[in-house]
Amino acid sequence: MTVHQFNTGRDDELAVRPADCGLGHACQFCPKEPECTLDKPHHEKRLLELRLAQIGQIILVMANKGGVGKSTVSANLAAGLAARGFRVGVADADIHGPNQSRFFNQVGQRVRVSERGLDTLSCFGDRLPHPVQVGSLAFMMERDDTPIVWRDAYKHDFMHHLIGSFDWGPLDFLVVDMPPGTGNELITLSDLLEQQAVAAVIATTPQQVALMDSLKAIRFCQERGLPLLGVVENMAGVTCPHCGGEFQLFPRAHLAEALDELGVESLASIPLSPLLAMASDSGAPVTMDQPESPEARAFSPVVDACIEHARQESRQAASEELQALVTANAEELEALLSDVPEEDRAQARRDLEALLAGEHDRLNPERNDDR
Repeated sequence: MTVHQFNTGRDDELAVRPADCGLGHACQFCPKEPECTLDKPHHEKRLLELRLAQIGQIILVMANKGGVGKSTVSANLAAGLAARGFRVGVADADIHGPNQSRFFNQVGQRVRVSERGLDTLSCFGDRLPHPVQVGSLAFMMERDDTPIVWRDAYKHDFMHHLIGSFDWGPLDFLVVDMPPGTGNELITLSDLLEQQAVAAVIATTPQQVALMDSLKAIRFCQERGLPLLGVVENMAGVTCPHCGGEFQLFPRAHLAEALDELGVESLASIPLSPLLAMASDSGAPVTMDQPESPEARAFSPVVDACIEHARQESRQAASEELQALVTANAEELEALLSDVPEEDRAQARRDLEALLAGEHDRLNPERNDDR
């Protein structure tokens, strides 16, 4: 039988909610799970809500095709954001090829389960304002070369664990390295994050066969209503090590034409570079390790686009909250003042009314012109 307790919240004092164990990991990781009588679905839902409440902007790095550089883009985007002073996490959602352990020099590391949840691994805390927090299935496998042979039900559960069971802590950005395709993992995450601040970046190479698949990911975003920041063109060109001349490996005209037709911006062109490959293999993203290199500078527009989008989302949310306050009725305003000491309440009420009147004028400039 599920144990319930009264919810003493202000909205409905008679409402009941299931009791919760307070642990920060899913029931599957708990040794008490077989005999536990608490409401397990409620616990899983609560975990997700608590984690997501501490995360600002989520960036899905997508491509419908494998081998085009999603992991490279994810790692360097995350390191680039962290180098700007943001708190960043990387969620490795590529179940069959979890590579972020390699990109962040954590191959062979394992995570433990604590009362707070599954540990994330903190990376480069000595070189960045805030360490990058990395969560990956690779940290839960006995061997790094173990193949993952799962049906969709297991993939569905792991997507929940990736967001809900890993102890991400407060983050400004969570970069999600997505697997190829528009299948179960993407659908599950899209459903989980539907009410969150989420945007996508598409990684592709200029060759036509890669573009053909990447367009499917673009159309998925458009049909789903998922904000699409733009496309990162990986392996976009080569600089000759002898003469310094630049040349393209793949024709680009069809890519530019397709993006223009769909109204999608090309954010950056990342060169095919030995430096980028060596940095990835050594576990030191170039955006952190060699920020002045041409390869790191090539990622800057992607980092800028993510920051600007997050700021716009934040401004929009703040505007909506202020608009709700402006239109609040007297009873709701009194509820806001209920925690203010009684002797200060009259002055606080006047200050709040003046603030709301000013915000009302700012949010409705066309009405001011009519006065």
